[in-house]
Amino acid sequence: MRELRKKRGYSQEDMLSFGFSTRHWQQVEAGRPITVTTLLRICEVFEVPMSKLVRGLDKEGVYEKLEPVVPLRLRKRR
Repeated sequence: MRELRKKRGYSQEDMLSFGFSTRHWQQVEAGRPITVTTLLRICEVFEVPMSKLVRGLDKEGVYEKLEPVVPLRLRKRR
C-alpha cells in the first residue's frame, strides 16, 4: 500500500481527503488486517482492481496464517 500511495504522489496526510485517518492508514501500511470495506475503498481511491491488490498474497504465506472460517451453521453451540 505504501508503494502504491507513493507512486501516486500522496503523503499519509493526503489520505485524510479520501476518508482515512492518518492512524488508520499507518496501520494499513504496517500490514494490519483490514476489512473488505477498507479494501474496496482503497481500490476506489487508487482506481486499481482488487485482484491486483491481493495477487500473490498466497505466495507469501498469508493464507496459511489465517484461521479457517467456519460457517455459523456448522459451529457447535455451547
